[in-house]
Amino acid sequence: MADYEFVQTGVSESKIKEYSLLLSSVFDKSNKYSTEFLQWQYALNPNGHVVGFDAYADGVLVAHYVTVPVVYVVDGITTKGLLSLNTATHPQHQGKGLFTQLANRTYELGKTLGYKFIIGVANQNSTHGFLKKLGFYLISPLDVKIGLGNIVVNNTSNYKIKALWNTESVAWRLKCPGANYFYNGTTIYSATDKPFIFSKITEAPKTIAVNQLKKKALLPIKLWIGVAKEVKQKGFFLNLPDKLKPSPLNLIFKDLSDTMPVLKKEDIYFELIDFDAY
Repeated sequence: MADYEFVQTGVSESKIKEYSLLLSSVFDKSNKYSTEFLQWQYALNPNGHVVGFDAYADGVLVAHYVTVPVVYVVDGITTKGLLSLNTATHPQHQGKGLFTQLANRTYELGKTLGYKFIIGVANQNSTHGFLKKLGFYLISPLDVKIGLGNIVVNNTSNYKIKALWNTESVAWRLKCPGANYFYNGTTIYSATDKPFIFSKITEAPKTIAVNQLKKKALLPIKLWIGVAKEVKQKGFFLNLPDKLKPSPLNLIFKDLSDTMPVLKKEDIYFELIDFDAY
């Protein structure tokens, strides 16, 4: 069994290149993890640099896990948290418990740095590990609606917890390398990897100048993914059946501070701008 060295994640140019190579090799069907994308995600976030850990074997990066700083309003109080995000283990080092070790180290560091919670979206393969090994609980699977017309979501209802976006953080989010955003008058959409399907990111925040976005009047098929109390459908929409989803999207949560409320689906507002699907 290899001896592993565990090192806190960095954001230097050389580190970013290492992460890009590992993530791109593990997820060989994705061209997402360019150095430009990781520099944006890891180092340029106005809420702070990523918090995470890496595992090295004989000086070579073999496993990596990061969380991204986020800001939420929790019961009316502005609260710092972390979004669980990128993880990868080289195939030759899988099955050795590296992800669990990286995650536990990350959460201890996050707690020391004053972050109060971890939130994330887990797929079918990772949900069990987060719930059984890492102390998360399931808030709810995300709803997925697809169809013709418009989805109108009430984001002003009284929620226990909701992401807090300001001018700087929204501007950063909408500069995601490789993403293709559009504005149709009231709402921000993103092109997906499927032709003619556009995902709703969020209602256009008043905190940004939407003229920086491309305008697109015709958006044939619209997709909405998230959790909200009031979701009104104007047109024809279907709840996408589980069997048609690439993977279930499970919204999970971990309290780092023993001060957070236990959350149910109706307590949270969460949509695509709050994680990195598009």
